[in-house]
Amino acid sequence: MTDLAVEVRGLTKRYGSVTAVDGIDLAIPVGSRFGLLGPNGSGKTTLVRMLLGLVYATSGTVSVLGEPMPKRAAAVLPRVGALVEGPAAYPHLSGRKNLRLLDAAGPGGRRAGRTERVDAALATAGLDVGRRKVKAYSLGMRQRLGLAAALLHAPDLLLLDEPTNGLDPSGIRELRELLVRLNEAGTTVVLSSHLLSEVEALCTEVALLDHGRIVYAGDLAELRPLTGRVLVGTTEPAAAQAVLGTAVVEVTASSLVVADADVADVNARLVHAGVPVTSLAAERQTLEDVVTGLAPGDGR
Repeated sequence: MTDLAVEVRGLTKRYGSVTAVDGIDLAIPVGSRFGLLGPNGSGKTTLVRMLLGLVYATSGTVSVLGEPMPKRAAAVLPRVGALVEGPAAYPHLSGRKNLRLLDAAGPGGRRAGRTERVDAALATAGLDVGRRKVKAYSLGMRQRLGLAAALLHAPDLLLLDEPTNGLDPSGIRELRELLVRLNEAGTTVVLSSHLLSEVEALCTEVALLDHGRIVYAGDLAELRPLTGRVLVGTTEPAAAQAVLGTAVVEVTASSLVVADADVADVNARLVHAGVPVTSLAAERQTLEDVVTGLAPGDGR
């Protein structure tokens, strides 16, 4: 059994004179929460479509769950859930009926357990609309229906392209929590997004795409280097500032920032002085700063 959910080598896709994906290599481990990050037009959606066998590569190889794609699509796709660019549905039918049809067309078309599978997928996606037809759904509801479709057969791999489109803040938080739960239960999650905050909040590994090329791939923490500053949460910021002196560069009502400091040393000094500490962490450079600093061509 392979330890990689996705592996691509030298993958390229050209549309005439336009190169959408340009000779990329990528390995996504089984069980990871992996982010494909890049601006619109960077090649993310084309890459996801090639992983699903919806777009054929101009050159290079694609392996999903240990099988070559698209050659072994019939064996691979029943184990993959996907939400890619505005999920399609029959507008004159309800969401439930759409899922029943999708389930019937799924692996083996098994009737047994269909109602339970559809109910579970709708509940997991947080969609409860009764018999309302899809044409009356909001964008967020359509997105949830697409997610329910992706979850219908308990996939080993979940590929999501801009899944928060149309969701309100509470819906985005619920989706993130759901994806974490699914991942903890064994599902590999691959999230494609142009939103830095979305990838940063969910993913532990990331690939940054720029003009069809990968400019960085690896651990998210390694991508975000330490700044040398320490973030301190405390109910007594004035007392903490008195202890730490001129090293404190920022103060709020419940926190402060200490420059050129060591976490353990800051903690020891505050505890020794009897100052309550509610949180303590070494500051890392934000993902936005990192991405901004990666000019086109860097790391290629």
